[in-house]
Amino acid sequence: MSIFVGKETKLLVQGITGRDGSFHTMQMLKYGTNVVAGVTPGRGGQTVEGVPVFNGVGEAVEKTGANTSVIFVPAKFAVDAIYEAADAGIRLVVCISEGIPAIDMVKVVAYLRDKDCRLIGPNSPGVVSPGEAKVGILPGHIFKKGNVGVVSRSGTLTYEIVDQITKSGLGQSTCLGIGGDPIIGTKFIDCLELFAEDGATEAVVVVGEIGGRDEQDTAEYVKRNFKKPVFGFIAGKTAPADKRMGHAGAIISGTAGTAAEKIKAFEEHGIVVGETPTEVARILKKHLG
Repeated sequence: MSIFVGKETKLLVQGITGRDGSFHTMQMLKYGTNVVAGVTPGRGGQTVEGVPVFNGVGEAVEKTGANTSVIFVPAKFAVDAIYEAADAGIRLVVCISEGIPAIDMVKVVAYLRDKDCRLIGPNSPGVVSPGEAKVGILPGHIFKKGNVGVVSRSGTLTYEIVDQITKSGLGQSTCLGIGGDPIIGTKFIDCLELFAEDGATEAVVVVGEIGGRDEQDTAEYVKRNFKKPVFGFIAGKTAPADKRMGHAGAIISGTAGTAAEKIKAFEEHGIVVGETPTEVARILKKHLG
């Protein structure tokens, strides 16, 4: 069992003919993902890695039954790509694009509330359910099928945490990066609600970073509502105030945004925090055996 993506996923790649879109289409196909269509306006009728290319998402959905989209288009076109996917009936949109203005994402998130469409991202590395499907840019070889759910704000840290979990002998049920931007479509709590109902997930790792207070809200939710064990890692312990560190959302603009406050909130609400990715894996191994 998995959340978000799996054997039932019929994937459409928006921006499939671009450098990143074509490369990662090849990687997703190699992993075993059912990539059924690509979309690039003006390139309809072509193929990429054997995948048919259409001029629009509506046509692609009608012809192939695609239910999931991954977006590999420049930031200035990404908002329209999200709208087009939602309007065509796509149920899950994974937006890899980085640099979309926050004000535009406020409008997108509001628009999607009236649609049967979930957005992961933007600035997301994607979603993997090991052995079933890979959507995005996550390196497939580090994953192993198992019972640990992983949800992260950081792409690179996602890779490191997962790699350490796999090397410890454990595996993952579903792993995703929700994106490091200030306004995103799916948050930690949304993922935990699904992990709670997933019979294949026995424990969850939450990887946070500086900026905002999503981690604190998540800790409160875990304390009140989440029955499975949760483990955590927070990046940015040495980050200076008022200086953006990588992600657009990774900026300390008050005491709530610091790594120290987030770690404190996790620990006070029963989330075991590791000092390093290796320690997180070691704690998990000790708990799950």
